[in-house]
Amino acid sequence: MLLPAIKEYLTNWLLQYNNDCSFIDARYVTGGSINEAYRISTTCGVYFLKYNSASKYPQMFEKEKISLELLEKTKTVIVPKVFIAGSFGNCSFLLLKYEEAGKTVNDYWTIFAKQLSALHKQTSEYYGLDFDNYIGSLPQINTLKKEYNDFFIECRLIPLIRKAVDASLLEKSDIKHFENLFNRLREIIPHEKPSLLHGDLWSGNLITNNAGLPTVIDPAIYYGHREADIAMTRLFGGFPNEFFYAYNNENPLQKGWDERIPVHQLYPLLVHVNLFGLSYRSQVREIIKKF
Repeated sequence: MLLPAIKEYLTNWLLQYNNDCSFIDARYVTGGSINEAYRISTTCGVYFLKYNSASKYPQMFEKEKISLELLEKTKTVIVPKVFIAGSFGNCSFLLLKYEEAGKTVNDYWTIFAKQLSALHKQTSEYYGLDFDNYIGSLPQINTLKKEYNDFFIECRLIPLIRKAVDASLLEKSDIKHFENLFNRLREIIPHEKPSLLHGDLWSGNLITNNAGLPTVIDPAIYYGHREADIAMTRLFGGFPNEFFYAYNNENPLQKGWDERIPVHQLYPLLVHVNLFGLSYRSQVREIIKKF
């Protein structure tokens, strides 16, 4: 059931947004592991609302709103229109346009490959971002760094390795393999300018909007190595070969990119180890045992 305080807030906001707009109903939406979500019907449109604990996930939705707006301003990928991020007591929420999935357009994957390529051409002087955010329910550290390998080690891998060790999800032997990898990273990952990344680009974060076009949700943005986004598209279901072919035609990846995919996948896999436990540890170990 939608919290009464949020319903009251939304009703008042709708009146300010449009004098003729009123609340009709709220229907629970399944599928999320972090937030409660609802489809909000009104006389002036349909919205998507999600909310969670403000104390458990401070500023999560404020940062997601900023991230979606930043992506929208690039005029590259498509994101849902974002309206408000607010809070009541210990409850935080985000209100977006509800996207009723339409029939996918022809060349859907080619279109998205071109969009993502254009996003990755947005660059910066530093790797990271001027604010920290979240990946899933975990804080994501975006401290600015001049070198990608420093950023990858210090802001991506080490914080999650420490967290996993503290929870007895990784062992000392695993740390040794990671240290070996760290010593070789400069020869493994080729230099590229920082690219603006979606940051959590698995198949569940790509939806189809009512026009049938690819639309990204739940970003964990930062400026990083674009192969990190590509690596995510090969996890948890993965994207079809058509996408990778089209991306490489538009913005060719450096030689050996597919062989580096497992190294870039260590970050999201460590996220899953910390969130969901030992079931993901074997995938991490399979990658690092080579070092």
